[in-house]
Amino acid sequence: MGTDAPLSTVPLLDAGLPAGVRGGFTTRAGGDGRAPYAGLNLGDHVGDDPVVVAAHREALRRSVSADALVVPRQVHGATVVEVVSPPATAPEADALFTRVPGIAVAVVVADCVPVLVADRAAGVVGVAHAGRPGLVAGVVPALVSALRAAGARDLTAALGPSVCGGCYEVPAAMADDVAARVPAARARTRWGTPAVDVAAGVRSQLAALGVPALDVARCTVEHDDLFSYRRDGATGRSAGVVVLA
Repeated sequence: MGTDAPLSTVPLLDAGLPAGVRGGFTTRAGGDGRAPYAGLNLGDHVGDDPVVVAAHREALRRSVSADALVVPRQVHGATVVEVVSPPATAPEADALFTRVPGIAVAVVVADCVPVLVADRAAGVVGVAHAGRPGLVAGVVPALVSALRAAGARDLTAALGPSVCGGCYEVPAAMADDVAARVPAARARTRWGTPAVDVAAGVRSQLAALGVPALDVARCTVEHDDLFSYRRDGATGRSAGVVVLA
């Protein structure tokens, strides 16, 4: 990749965010990565050239007109961290929120569900990384709770592309365990085997909390313009990003 000139604007899938909030979901488009990370890889933990990843993240920051971009070190848990200034090191968490205009918070995914949550009137936005473990651990309810504790009263959410239930085959015991905790996540693959639908589980959690959600329903496994770990193994990561204007 040539790094002498900055990358062009990163295209974002529309998240239907309220006025005064910017953000959305990335695809592979807009980047200079090379196979197996071809396109706009934003993951700095997958073996890609760190210079390339840094350039991609800088392009994303510029694309949402943010002063800073904060991406956590994700561990498939339910920890929520408030960002009050750009940290020296990435916080270990699977959800971030901020009340500071100009600080973009983001998570990176390659089949998991990126979730954006915002209340512009209260001046707070957040983002969560919800895979199967995070769904069970309750990372999205934890984020909603943190946002409400910070003053949010009229939250809206958006779910980005993720692996669909028809593609996410798991052992029967695992499917039963997830469904025991989040019944809406029970699914079957298109070939009839046990599966988990993480996005359906997240939607049910948000509905139970009274948070309306837009779902950008595109399966990462089925669309080559999206990164998918289940499909490809070694691959890059897309992002969900949100910032107060």
